[in-house]
Amino acid sequence: MSQSMTDTSMTKALGRFLDVDVARYKLIAINLANIDTPGYKTRDLDFRSELQRAADPDSGLEGAQLVSNSIPHQIPGRQIRGLMERPDGNNVSVERETLLLAEAQMKYNLGVQLLKDEFHTISLAINSGGTSS
Repeated sequence: MSQSMTDTSMTKALGRFLDVDVARYKLIAINLANIDTPGYKTRDLDFRSELQRAADPDSGLEGAQLVSNSIPHQIPGRQIRGLMERPDGNNVSVERETLLLAEAQMKYNLGVQLLKDEFHTISLAINSGGTSS
């Protein structure tokens, strides 16, 4: 197996960070899509524990697998208890999901920016490798 120059521990970690964030983003979208589904229960994932699980080499789960191989209803997630339930048994809150969506978007933007910075650092190292000043 060959390793690319951009395949660093930092780019792998940031890739897993983005994969877990996208998985959470999908769960939020599923929750919002089911806001009128009687009996539907809000699902979410614990970002920190999923990130640790995706980063664990013994888990057999690469970060990209978390998202790309997951059918939406199979994305890891658990029902959230303690939310106010409507008479039809649905407990999706637009306010809660909107807030989580904004949080997921900010995390995604942060991850992309850090990844861009890492690639910029790699580019600088490659382009200044043969020069001495």
